[in-house]
Amino acid sequence: MNNRKYYGFSALVVLTITSIAIILNVDVALRAFHSYQNGTLTMEKFRLDLASYDLFQPVPAVPADAKTASVDGMVQVHVPLGEFIMGKGTDGTAPRHVVYLDAYWMDRVEVTNRMYKLCVTAKACSLPADDNITYDQWAYRNHPITYIIWFQAAEYCQWAGRRLPTEAEWEKAARGTDERLYSWGNTKPNARLANFDETMIHEALSSFRYPLGASPYGVLNTSGNVREWIADWYDPNYYYVSPYANPKGPDTGTERSLRSGSYNEDQREVAVYRRYRHEPQSAGLSRGFRCAQDAKN
Repeated sequence: MNNRKYYGFSALVVLTITSIAIILNVDVALRAFHSYQNGTLTMEKFRLDLASYDLFQPVPAVPADAKTASVDGMVQVHVPLGEFIMGKGTDGTAPRHVVYLDAYWMDRVEVTNRMYKLCVTAKACSLPADDNITYDQWAYRNHPITYIIWFQAAEYCQWAGRRLPTEAEWEKAARGTDERLYSWGNTKPNARLANFDETMIHEALSSFRYPLGASPYGVLNTSGNVREWIADWYDPNYYYVSPYANPKGPDTGTERSLRSGSYNEDQREVAVYRRYRHEPQSAGLSRGFRCAQDAKN
């Protein structure tokens, strides 16, 4: 009788934990259902979605120093002062050059729907474009906010007491100081490391997924998931005239820089040295952002 009670209690605990896990991650079930409806659901596709959790894997890079922002609950990781090699020498990333940056804080994840909604509720931010149909859905609360123009991203960071990162800050936070190609190293992307075209998911996932793909400083999703607005104006030749210390990009321009290839990009395009650009007033389904902050703050 005692054994029966024990096993019954154990089964109840397992069922409860499983139910909570399903409820908290209902977006996986919704994606599977939508794929089933349009005839694209396969076990491989479902397996690749689950792989993004990196369950039962070694502990990924843990931030050496971190703090939590009081305004939106964002975890910020510390990036120490010092030099790193920026660029790669091809595809608009020439020349490779040494950059010195003062210490700063970088958001560990892309700003989420839940966080952005706090800013909207505070009447400090405007709503994303109407095309964003998941912004207000609980199941997508931890997904990166998208369909945001550059000005809205800058507006949010200012409300949160932070700012958009420069291209140099973004690349160092994603790459570290060893010239790696991807946030996790030089291993080619796979379904446990990043959300890119070969995962077959074809939409953004939670900003907290892919912990194995963390950068040396513990920053997540800098190779894939969504592109991120950057403070700098874009100039393909800026690296030739960029100052050694704390470069902030050109003084003027017509397009703003973006970093991190999205879920639709291939393995070459999600490399952390790759540069993108777009008109600042243009929102898009795969454009989000994260913020930075001077270390003195």
